[in-house]
Amino acid sequence: MTARLTNKVSIITGAAQGIGLATALKFAQEGAIVILCDVKQAGVDEAVVQCQALGATAQGFVMDVTQRPMVDAVVAQVKEKFGRIDVLVNNAGITQDARLQKMTIEQFDKVIDVNLRGVFHCTQAVADGMVAQGSGVILSASSVVGLYGNFGQTNYAATKFGIIGFTKTWSRELGPKGVRVNAVAPGFISTPMVAAMPEKVLQDLSAKVHLRRVGKPEEIANVYAFLASDEASYINGEVIEVSGGISL
Repeated sequence: MTARLTNKVSIITGAAQGIGLATALKFAQEGAIVILCDVKQAGVDEAVVQCQALGATAQGFVMDVTQRPMVDAVVAQVKEKFGRIDVLVNNAGITQDARLQKMTIEQFDKVIDVNLRGVFHCTQAVADGMVAQGSGVILSASSVVGLYGNFGQTNYAATKFGIIGFTKTWSRELGPKGVRVNAVAPGFISTPMVAAMPEKVLQDLSAKVHLRRVGKPEEIANVYAFLASDEASYINGEVIEVSGGISL
C-alpha cells in the first residue's frame, strides 16, 4: 500500500507524548517528513529517534507555542531546510482545572495562552507559505469538551470551543487559496493528561462511552493522518468527533 503522506513536510506541536507522539509516529509510517515540536529537549529527542527508527526524515525543535518569536524561528528553519510546509497539526495543549468560583486568573490565562493563542501563533506563522504554494492542511485539536462543556473546565472548554471558531473561520478564509482547515474533537483518550485523573473518574468515563473504554492515542492519530492526506481532499471546515460515541 502506498504511503499516504509521502514527503509531506508536517509540523506537529506537543509531539513528545500522548496524542502528539502517536500522530508523529503515524505520520512517519505514512512517509511524511516529520517536524516534532515540544517544550522539553529530552522528550523531543526521544520522539525524533522513534520516528527515525521507522525510516522517516525527522527533526525536532524545542518550541513553546506561546512564544511567537520561537514559533516564527522554527517555521523559518523548516522552510529554509525543506522548502515548504504542507501540514500543521496544532496538538499542544494543557489543562488547569477548577470550578468557576475557585479558578485563579493565572489558571485561566495559562490555558488560554497555550491552547488558544498558541494555535493562533502557529497557524498564522505557516499560513502565508501555504497560501503562496497554493496548498496545505491545518489540523487542530478541539475536544468533546469543546462541543458539550465539562464540569471544572471553564478555561479548557473555552479554548476548545474557540478552536472550532478558528476552524470554521480559517476554512472560509484559506479554502479558496487551496488550504484545508479541520479539527478533531477527541473524547477521553489514554494519555498522561487523562491518566492523572482518579481511577473512579476513569471508570465512570468508560461507562459513559458506548464502546465501554477510553480511546487510544493511535485512534486519534489515524484520523489526523487521514485528514492530512489527499483522501480527505474535499473535507474542509469540519470538526470530527472521535469519542467512541460518548455524546450519544
